[in-house]
Amino acid sequence: MAMPAAGRPREIRLNAFDMATPGHIQQGMWTHPRDNSAGYARLEHWTGLARTLERGLFDGLFLADILGVYDVHGGGPAAALRGGVQVPLIDPLMIVPAMAAATTHLGFGVTCNTAYEPPYLFARRMSTLDHLTGGRIGWNIVTGYLDSAARALGYDAQMQHDDRYDLADEYMDAVYALWEGSWADDAVKRDAAGRVFTDPARVRRIAHAGRQFRIDAMHLCEPSPQRTPVLYQAGASDRGRAFAARHAECVFVNGTRPDVVGRLVADLRARAAPRPIQVFVGATVVVGRTAREARDLLTDYAAHADAEATLAHASASLGIDFARFGMDEPVTAGPTQAIRSNVEAMAKVAGPGWTKRRLLELSVLGSRQPPIVGDPVQVADALQAWVAEADVDGFNLSRTVMPECLEAFIELVVPVLQDRGVYKTAYAPGTYREKLFGTGARLPDTHPAARVRGW
Repeated sequence: MAMPAAGRPREIRLNAFDMATPGHIQQGMWTHPRDNSAGYARLEHWTGLARTLERGLFDGLFLADILGVYDVHGGGPAAALRGGVQVPLIDPLMIVPAMAAATTHLGFGVTCNTAYEPPYLFARRMSTLDHLTGGRIGWNIVTGYLDSAARALGYDAQMQHDDRYDLADEYMDAVYALWEGSWADDAVKRDAAGRVFTDPARVRRIAHAGRQFRIDAMHLCEPSPQRTPVLYQAGASDRGRAFAARHAECVFVNGTRPDVVGRLVADLRARAAPRPIQVFVGATVVVGRTAREARDLLTDYAAHADAEATLAHASASLGIDFARFGMDEPVTAGPTQAIRSNVEAMAKVAGPGWTKRRLLELSVLGSRQPPIVGDPVQVADALQAWVAEADVDGFNLSRTVMPECLEAFIELVVPVLQDRGVYKTAYAPGTYREKLFGTGARLPDTHPAARVRGW
């Protein structure tokens, strides 16, 4: 991203990180008596969340999603079902229009998998959301990591890790052609007197014939405010970073240690150069009015962490069945088609010969993400240290006990960041992309999608 003006600190970006399910990252928090996550299937749950985030001037709500169930731990889904580990799970795209209607500025990053939906259908869904939100939609591009998802969609198993990225590269070429190349900016006339809604000469057929996909059709939607949604990506493997460098505008990385993340960020920026990218690191915050209050909250929350649910989540994302290991038996990770970067990150954080006990010790709140705990000044200091040491642009804040974790952050931390000049005091005008980058609504000419524009 462009460096701030001399003497001016970088403005921190904030997304809430959530999922339309009882248990997202911090496993077991839904059992806390003050938590409302079990109401995930009610529309007012999401419209209320959106209003809260807009009050806190959050840039976006980043919605995770999966298409299968976590059935690696113990060889089945029982632990995930008991613990509400990302199941039951509703479709996040269906709730976005209601949240958009309840807000004016908040962006929405939705996770969608390139492996199982034809690009022609997906392109229409994204264009529809971009229209209905007034240009506030983003897409977190994922290639999948669950064999259960592949079986649910009629396959014996998922594709090999790098092959999934090869498919995703072609998928991107196909949707770019539909979003950017099918309709001219002036194709739609809305000329009632002349009885011409769309000028046929300004719409063209997309002919894509690749290894995985064939399209012979025009895009069904007229150009939406952004045409292509803001592009997020979260793969940190070598192949994932190559994909991000080509396509992503924003990259989501796991929060391990600032030095580890900093090296990853430097590599991502070098690969993407000269095209700017913004990097969001995952973070969990427990904030109180005093440091003592924050520590007490952490103790209160930690009492609800679910060890079995934590292992069910970790088994799926690491591709390791932890039920096969004793508590103090070194965990061995062979070749996996799960999230490779998670396996690498775990080894760096836990050290060689790490065990199941060590994983659970690190999972203070039911996840492997170490929480930032403190009073408002301490939390703000920690966030700014991440920005300075790891060169990240912002944070995806995962939920603990909802809604109090976000309400406390907005009430206590946001004013400190604003006083320091590192967080906005009002939204900028424009689309999601314009707010994030301060440029135009559409992808810049330096992005690979621009090459399909021919009008």
